[in-house]
Amino acid sequence: MSARGPFLALAAAETVSISGTRLSTIAIPWLVLSTTNSPISTGLVAMAEMLPYVVAKALGGPLIDRVGPKRIAILCDAASAIVVGLVPLLHLLGMLTVPALLPVVFALGALRGPADAAKQAMVPDIAELAAVPLERVTGVVGTIERLASTVGAAGAGALIAATGPAQALVFNAVTFAVAAVVVGAGIPALRHIPVAAAASYGRELLEGWSFLRRDAVLMGIVIMVAATNLLDQAFHAVLLPVWTLDAGHGPEWLGAMLAAFSGSSMVGAAIAASIGERMPRLVVYTIAFLLTGFPRFLVLAVDAPLALVFATLAVGGFASGFLNPILFAVMFERIPKPLMGRVTSMSTALCWTLIPFGGLFGGALISGVGLPAALLLTGLAYLAATLLPLARRSFRGFEKRRVAGANLS
Repeated sequence: MSARGPFLALAAAETVSISGTRLSTIAIPWLVLSTTNSPISTGLVAMAEMLPYVVAKALGGPLIDRVGPKRIAILCDAASAIVVGLVPLLHLLGMLTVPALLPVVFALGALRGPADAAKQAMVPDIAELAAVPLERVTGVVGTIERLASTVGAAGAGALIAATGPAQALVFNAVTFAVAAVVVGAGIPALRHIPVAAAASYGRELLEGWSFLRRDAVLMGIVIMVAATNLLDQAFHAVLLPVWTLDAGHGPEWLGAMLAAFSGSSMVGAAIAASIGERMPRLVVYTIAFLLTGFPRFLVLAVDAPLALVFATLAVGGFASGFLNPILFAVMFERIPKPLMGRVTSMSTALCWTLIPFGGLFGGALISGVGLPAALLLTGLAYLAATLLPLARRSFRGFEKRRVAGANLS
């Protein structure tokens, strides 16, 4: 196997698994809504998947460090293929109800969390094997995520229309199975540092949290990303759709605006993958967040012409493509290898904790102060969340490059 073989295998596994996951995030809510006509049931099913995803991702870190990320990724993806395959099977047997669906999506979320965390924990070792800078690997992974999300969402609509939402999930099951095979065949065992048998699971988890809490840069990133994830979810789930409807535009324009943002973000992520290691991190971080955050809220709040809205979203998307490669490279460099699984799992889970509440936040804000004020307040909150960490001198260690996974004092 060539030195870049594991890099290509991880890229392929991420492509197929993310494409399939994006299909399920459309197919499962559509299935519930079309069969029950109940937004409450739809929201309940979505929450039933997201909450165990976040919890399992946070708690799975010690298991990843004990067993090894490759094994966890294979086992969880293979089990996910079986679990998601139960949905079309139950539908075929006429047994698919919301009470029957809830434990299925709960199990799917509980499996996807550790699987995603395990693939993420592989990144530093794969970068080292391929002799590729971390920014390049994280940039490629970010580009793949955006490309797979865009293609997966676009293909999902056509597939669901052609076969029905339940039957379309057969494709999702296939993608999980393919991801498990690709990881198993294309990625070596990598790092596996056995944990002393006497060490308790809770103590290992606490070690991961203690390390994360003591690192001002990592905690600054986690708090900032958790806040911006909440505000991004409010924007995409509520604020932008309501603005589109109020402005007299149809759903095709909503899709086009989201595509403008995600499509240009792929370009930014691709550039970050190729030159990220040469860019000044703190400067790029600051400029990228200034471009991707407040301006898109502002143009909607002032009811700017549609052409300006598209241009602002394209510029913001392009800037956002630079962020994850830099943020993940900083995180990977600062975490010692023995703690990689539990710290990356916990940090990314914490970053996701507020996402389920983003839509509720946006809807409540519109009800309370109206759409224009809600857009301005959310944009200002986004600006504050991204710039406040810069006020802390300790956060400026963000700029320093270190050897990935080195033991830090």
